[in-house]
Amino acid sequence: MAEDIAALVADLGQRARAAAAALRTASTDAKNAALADAARLIRGEEVAILAANAKDIAAAQAAGMTAALQDRLLLTPARIEAMARGLDDIRALPDPVGAEIERWTRPNGLVISRVRVPIGIIGVIYEARPNVTADAGALCLKSGNVVVLRGGSDSFHSSRAIVALLRRALAGAGLPEDCIQLVPTTDRAAVGEMLKAVEWLDLVVPRGGRSLIDRVTEESRVPVLRHYDGICHVYVDRDADVAMATELVANAKMRRVSVCGAAETLLIDRAALDSHLAPVLAKLHELGCEVRGDAEVRQRDPKAVAATEKDWRTEYLAPVIAVATVDGVDGAIAHIARYGSQHTESIVTNNEATAQRFIGEVDSAIVMHNASTQFADGGEFGLGAEIGISTNRMHARGPVGLVELTTYKNIVRGQGTLRP
Repeated sequence: MAEDIAALVADLGQRARAAAAALRTASTDAKNAALADAARLIRGEEVAILAANAKDIAAAQAAGMTAALQDRLLLTPARIEAMARGLDDIRALPDPVGAEIERWTRPNGLVISRVRVPIGIIGVIYEARPNVTADAGALCLKSGNVVVLRGGSDSFHSSRAIVALLRRALAGAGLPEDCIQLVPTTDRAAVGEMLKAVEWLDLVVPRGGRSLIDRVTEESRVPVLRHYDGICHVYVDRDADVAMATELVANAKMRRVSVCGAAETLLIDRAALDSHLAPVLAKLHELGCEVRGDAEVRQRDPKAVAATEKDWRTEYLAPVIAVATVDGVDGAIAHIARYGSQHTESIVTNNEATAQRFIGEVDSAIVMHNASTQFADGGEFGLGAEIGISTNRMHARGPVGLVELTTYKNIVRGQGTLRP
């Protein structure tokens, strides 16, 4: 069986390398034609996609998957339309491939420029969310990268249905179907084979829980673009507008609890406890959110349960929020530095100087002022979609869109120029 899995992944790699050679020089028109047809097919095959997704949901329910994770897995007509719209948005974006980043001339007359090129072949290993299949496929296609997708077993039927449509669109546009491939097995051994495929795989992007990210980070011999936990914070400052803070915290936590940009910890300025805490927590309780608070929070909110040390480090992906009292913006910055995952943090304040301190000193991929953490999304950033939110420091940080899926090459032009 191990030999069979190794042979299967090796075959995917061989086909990916052949497709990469063609995609590297594909025209923008051809890539856009494939994206347009893919969006049309996804809309037209809504019933088939929903039927495939229903198989995944039934299996998830039988396995006792939590409601929050089932929400990540679930496709609806609205979510399928959003998937297709994401492809339309990516198609409308400028093609980064071939764009000149900079150019300069040396004293000896050499003209040097840097031009964007595809990374090559990207492996995306992800759990549950079937929309990642379409987003990753479309982003890699437009940026000139071949992608090998390894979706979770939970979303296998959904992902297979979506990839089949993407491959039909590629063929219709005259591009190799193997520009987008799905690992055709749920055997975890396939992940191990991908992680050591240095001879053909250029980058691995894992999306999922900490156990998946840890495994990929520890085992991969291929460079990894990491997306760690979304332990996102909202800090409500003493100079925050109470009404704004109430609505913003509610949106950041409860708009959709299963996304990585959902707020997991609320930090409240000790100077704002008496004025801001009650209305903010009342709104959360009204929406069905469990509050886990420190001693000062529980003194003011009898519905709050005691928070433990573990709560400050937990990505709930559920209607639960941890609430901590801090000493002003210094306390908020210190708490985030100790417990955060360097994903997304937001400050609510009308004091511009305080906001600037928070923005300057919080070391996360995304830092916000008076905005919901749920905007931590490539589509909301105007990137069309994202392949993930990178918490790396190199080579990309935050939403990974088209530009972040390219590297560059240096082009040197001379006139028979010799080095003395």
